[in-house]
Amino acid sequence: MKRKILLVEDDTLMREFITDYFKKEQWEVYEAENGMLALDIFEQNSIDLIVLDIMMPEMDGWSVCRRIRKESDIPIIMIIARVEDDDQLMGFELGADEYVTKPFSPRVLVARATALMKRTEGTIGREGDIHTFGDLVVNRMAHTISVAGNMISLSPKEYDLLLFLIKHYGKVLSRDYILDAVWGYDYLGDLRTVDTHVKKLRAKLSAEGRYIGTVIRVGYKFELEA
Repeated sequence: MKRKILLVEDDTLMREFITDYFKKEQWEVYEAENGMLALDIFEQNSIDLIVLDIMMPEMDGWSVCRRIRKESDIPIIMIIARVEDDDQLMGFELGADEYVTKPFSPRVLVARATALMKRTEGTIGREGDIHTFGDLVVNRMAHTISVAGNMISLSPKEYDLLLFLIKHYGKVLSRDYILDAVWGYDYLGDLRTVDTHVKKLRAKLSAEGRYIGTVIRVGYKFELEA
């Protein structure tokens, strides 16, 4: 089955150029020249990945990303016009998975999209309801956590936090995003709640706590190389 990508880019020639490369790699491409149209296409179709330009008419990429993240964890690659730390941080804080900077090679963009989809589809260290990362084994059916064969006792929120991080394997998650998803939008605590629970979770997982990586000034991500 073909993967479906939503390409959001207001430059017609650039959009057609990128589309050709994705189609050559057997992707099904949906195109949008502005943010409002992108949201309409996203709502009406089953999309696997979004490539999203920042500077667009009617609704910019930041706003589109923010709207989509309220209802979906779909992988998002953002296109920015300049290399600025603030732009990169803004993208990660809104929930973007990766970014590319103009000018860029369409071949590289396709390669990044393919790699991102492989991570998202959970091809690394997982099988069904059993998730294995080194000596860490998470059995969702039995609701158990073990490290090197020893059972680990987690609080309900620590367990939910670990599952949420694993679900988004390899993806940078902002503290705001984690707080809203795990604790709920109406939770009155602050971002230190996330840091405190990550610290406790790492301690309980011992050496396998290394898979929870810190992304400075942004948040956390779970991956084998963390």
